Amino acid sequence: MDIKQIQDLIRFVSKSGVNEVSIEQKDFKITIKTNQVATIVNATIPAAQVAAAAAPAAAIAPAAPAAVEPVADNSKYVTIKSPMIGTFYRSASPEKPIFVNVGDEIEPGTVLCIIEAMKLFNEIEAEISGRIVKILVDNASPVEYDQPLFLVEPM
Repeated sequence: MDIKQIQDLIRFVSKSGVNEVSIEQKDFKITIKTNQVATIVNATIPAAQVAAAAAPAAAIAPAAPAAVEPVADNSKYVTIKSPMIGTFYRSASPEKPIFVNVGDEIEPGTVLCIIEAMKLFNEIEAEISGRIVKILVDNASPVEYDQPLFLVEPM
């Protein structure tokens, strides 16, 4: 089972309303437990797969596009949501500059943040043009799938 399949499974479980799912194969076991507060993932992966997955961890992999949807029908702002579960980072490392700040203008393809999921660093890019109005998550905070990350005033 690869990271994409695991992410799809987590999305499915969180939307289905099931409290717990366990899958066990010959050399792989994953348990996903959910409640309204958090999603807990417990996976046991063979050492060979862990080593193979850790090798590209230094590189930043492009992620699935961030979900974009309006805040409310009468609102002029658009919410950019997390496309996955992981840890939210505003810069590539503590020494590097922050990707975007409140007031910055963005366009499609602008890197907004990084979400680390299972030692893979996924760049989250803008799909719209606009201006960052509010950053809704603190740096190095855990985020859930579909959690609002940014408010953007479209241009």
